[in-house]
Amino acid sequence: MTQRRDFLKLALGATGAVLAGRTYPATAGPVSQAASAAKNKFKLDYAPHFGMFENSAGKDPIDQLKFMADQGFTALEDNGMMGREPAMQEKIGKELDRLGMKMGVFVVDKGGNGQNSLAAGKKEYIDIFLNGCRRAVDTAKRCNAKFMTVVPGDFERNLPIGIQTGHVIDALRRGADILAPAGLTMVLEPLSDTPNLFLRTSDQTYEICRAVNSPACKVLFDIYHMQKNEGHIIPHIDWAWDEIGYFQMGDNPGRKEPTTGEINYKNIFKHIYDKAKVTNRTFIFGMEHGNSRPGKEGEEALIRAYVESDNFQI
Repeated sequence: MTQRRDFLKLALGATGAVLAGRTYPATAGPVSQAASAAKNKFKLDYAPHFGMFENSAGKDPIDQLKFMADQGFTALEDNGMMGREPAMQEKIGKELDRLGMKMGVFVVDKGGNGQNSLAAGKKEYIDIFLNGCRRAVDTAKRCNAKFMTVVPGDFERNLPIGIQTGHVIDALRRGADILAPAGLTMVLEPLSDTPNLFLRTSDQTYEICRAVNSPACKVLFDIYHMQKNEGHIIPHIDWAWDEIGYFQMGDNPGRKEPTTGEINYKNIFKHIYDKAKVTNRTFIFGMEHGNSRPGKEGEEALIRAYVESDNFQI
């Protein structure tokens, strides 16, 4: 598996919202009424990651969380959470709770990659995965997480595809048995990074989740990756809907913020919003992409892109 990718003045003419100026780092304490009044009122739970607003908020993760909250973002995702010290995991969890933000995904450490693919069916690989699941339970408790990303790894090309699929299902069932009692859900992410990856499409992932048959195993629908691998995004979301647990995004080409590429995120966000309302579901939308422009200006442009894409009729 490829390595996972580890804004203070902003005029928002399109919406008439004006961001109140603020200096970071911010002092601890309750979120101020002024800051709350200055938020963008996003319809969906968009989740930035650490480093995305570093030029505006500084390098401290807690100050970055405060900045995200002030801009109206209501969730965070941190792929590398399991690599942080337990004390920092707890500190992040407490600040998320204070700010009223949700914790999105983190990646299960060594949960499956090119070196220990679950498709191979080897005991030593499965043991690494299951140990990662057990440690993920402890991490999730500290940072108030409910979701963690799992990628089964590469193809085992000396085995028939059906046998590989069976191996993946067996391993995921055992992982689900660890996560389900804690109320946690691993979300399986089909990727476009390399043709060697076993998990590539949303329908394949849907099929595997059906076979695992556990609330602890669902689809992570990354719109960027699925645009590259299968296109036809809205129909694929509808087909896999019952097994989707989480969304991520980035525009294509380039894997930057919405409005920088070919994907019509405003239409996609509206479709998901409407469908979720009818089916009484909620999702976190992980902003797993880079910034198209550097510095504070790039961070301000990113916020404007989300304001624009979230400005759909309900």
